[in-house]
Formats: sequence, structure tokens, C-alpha cells
Amino acid sequence: MMDAKTKRHIRERADHRCEYCHLHQDQSPLVPLQLEHVVPKKHGGTDNEDNLALACIDCNLAKPSNLTGIDPETGHVTLLFHPRNQIWSDHFERRGLLILGKTEVGRTTVRVLNMNSDEQIQLRDVQRGQ
Repeated sequence: MMDAKTKRHIRERADHRCEYCHLHQDQSPLVPLQLEHVVPKKHGGTDNEDNLALACIDCNLAKPSNLTGIDPETGHVTLLFHPRNQIWSDHFERRGLLILGKTEVGRTTVRVLNMNSDEQIQLRDVQRGQ
């Protein structure tokens, strides 16, 4: 079980945003952003801060224990984005309300986490309007 200090640190480090789709906690008032294991415990992941990320409910539920997916452009099996080891802007870009993958990792993560679902786009539209 993680202590309150660790949980607070993870939230502050992420600036209270999902580290995958960048949804801010303010845009998810009914469901708090969740701490998730980048590498799930079933694959040897730990509770170490280097393996924890802040995720919105949609990204967290779409990821489960996935470490990889198939890049929709190349068809290659590709690792998902790792927020501790990779820089978001190297792999993703915002174009209007959409999040687009710029690399195999980005495209695969967008696809596996369903980052452009109708619900996610609606939340971004609300976020943009504030």
C-alpha cells in the first residue's frame, strides 16, 4: 500500500494531469485521477515511484496490463509510451481536440488507450473552453 506522501508526490510530479492524455484533474471532478503501474506488477513492475504514473480513468481502464500494441501505420508490435522514460511531446501532438501519435510509440499508445474516444474528445472540448 502506498503512503499519502508518495501519492501526493506522484500527483504533483504529473501536475495533476493524466500522464498519457494530459487530462487535468479539474476535468474529471467525479472520478479522481488514479495512480497506475507503468509496468504492471504481473510483468515484474514495482510500487517504486519510477514505475508509477497518474492516469485518468479512461486511459487506466484501456491500458490494463498492456505493455505493447500494434502500430496502426506500420503493423509493428510496439511498446506503449512510458511517462518516466520518454517525453510526451516527442511522441504526441495535439491537433485541435485530437491527440496524434508522431512515432510508433505514440500511434500505438493513442490506439491502445483509445485516447480519441468520443468521451475523451468531449472532455478536451470542455477543457479548451475554460
